[in-house]
Amino acid sequence: MSSAVIARTRFSVLDRSRTREGHPPGEALRDTVELARQAEALGYHRFWVSEHHGVPGAAGSAPTVLAAAVAAATRSIRVGTGGVMLPNHQPLVVAEQFGVLESLFPGRIDMGLGRSVGFTDGVRRALGRDKGDVEDFADRLGELLGWFAGTSPTGVHARPAEGLRVPPFVLAMGEGARIAARAGLPMVIGDLRDREKMRRGIDQYRSLFRPSPWAPEPYVAISGRVAVAGTQEEARRLLVPEAWSMAYARTHGTFPPLAPAEAVEARTMTTKERELYESGLAGHIAGTEDQVAHELQTVLQETGAEEVLVTTSTYDRAVLLDSYRRLAALFARR
Repeated sequence: MSSAVIARTRFSVLDRSRTREGHPPGEALRDTVELARQAEALGYHRFWVSEHHGVPGAAGSAPTVLAAAVAAATRSIRVGTGGVMLPNHQPLVVAEQFGVLESLFPGRIDMGLGRSVGFTDGVRRALGRDKGDVEDFADRLGELLGWFAGTSPTGVHARPAEGLRVPPFVLAMGEGARIAARAGLPMVIGDLRDREKMRRGIDQYRSLFRPSPWAPEPYVAISGRVAVAGTQEEARRLLVPEAWSMAYARTHGTFPPLAPAEAVEARTMTTKERELYESGLAGHIAGTEDQVAHELQTVLQETGAEEVLVTTSTYDRAVLLDSYRRLAALFARR
């Protein structure tokens, strides 16, 4: 089953280059590039990569470098970051990096920007940052956009970024929605497990939005995990490795590589681990094609979102690709 609301919605992919037990980190990066090729062939609108530092379960520590590899391996799909964590970097350097990307792959690059800093105190110290740096996000964002416009009061010019148009997106959680609205930028908001909180953020964004040279009107992309399989149980099992990694991180303080679903299901968990694991499996969009189409139609009607950014990860890459293929069949029926 498909629907008009699904058919007119853009569907995109964010891949976090999740490492897997028994596989080297470099393989996760190569898997990301290969998935981008497949996503392009399936008709997805854009393909984004993420930024993580010092995380055993994620290999994507340099998103603009990885985005360059993805763009070089594809021909038409938009490529970007979901996102570059602006508090970790000097805005000039970010502008220069995206200027290089846009110059190499004109008309295909997106600049997704987030407010997060390092996951642990040790990572933050290594980056020379602290938790308070997130409070400077709005100023850093304004400075970054200024480098593209050539308005820096320093007299310095960002080469080759100045004068280029690289669409910026704000990854919004809480205050991020207000910052995106006041800056007049498109917003990416998650996650699908808390629909009420998501709707509040979207409503606030739309009510506060100020048109800008970057976006004349609000643009909302909702993000989260979507799993499609032959049965509801198969779709749920696709979410098992990520749910366990999240539960482990919450109880042990480190985010591990993905384990096979059968290994997770055979584990003896503590009461707290089991509680977090079950919670991690709940609230996502997972099921057969008809079930997922129904859920997507509901959430798109509730949010009015223009785009869905799918963030699903799992241990079995063949199963993951099959899920993306089944999802593409829903929005490709035009």
